[in-house]
Amino acid sequence: MYSRNLGQVLVSRRRNLLIFRGVIMLRGKKEQVINELTDRLSRCTSAIATDYRGLSAKEMVQLRQRLIEVGVEFRVTKNTLVRFAAERANKEQLETFLTGPLAIAFGYDDETKPARALSEHIRSAGSVLQIRGGILGDRLLTIEEVSALAFAPPREILLAQIMGQMQAPLQTLHNILSSPLQGFLNILQARIQQVEGG
Repeated sequence: MYSRNLGQVLVSRRRNLLIFRGVIMLRGKKEQVINELTDRLSRCTSAIATDYRGLSAKEMVQLRQRLIEVGVEFRVTKNTLVRFAAERANKEQLETFLTGPLAIAFGYDDETKPARALSEHIRSAGSVLQIRGGILGDRLLTIEEVSALAFAPPREILLAQIMGQMQAPLQTLHNILSSPLQGFLNILQARIQQVEGG
């Protein structure tokens, strides 16, 4: 049997196996899943890890449909495959959530969508789905931070609020500078009316 050690990965050509930290996997199918997960982890703006134990098949379908409607992917995965993908995508901090059954919600545009959609589902359906935590960019999120993210306003509203706060000082400056001119203009108008009338 020909094998070579690549760090912590042992590759065996004879049996077409991939051995990582003592776990043996068939290469072809598993490698494809790892590549897909690596791509998702690389592209996502936020990923929320959940424990789906206790969900019925019907509730899982409803949850997936709700998440698809808002543009969030929900993937049930094996912890070992996520570990491989997280290392490839440089998101090793995700390993803290890799215990027990795992499903990950991937959000690609608005960072708050996965957290908001999962929280709404848990609240409205009385679901037993549990949020373990997540990642936002390269930052690890605790359960409390995921909850706070779920109740944060969408990105468009936050940008509008920031723009409003940036415009407020400019509007105040404009009012301060224009008020003496407005007073002077009022005096000139009164004088013109006085001369024309008199």
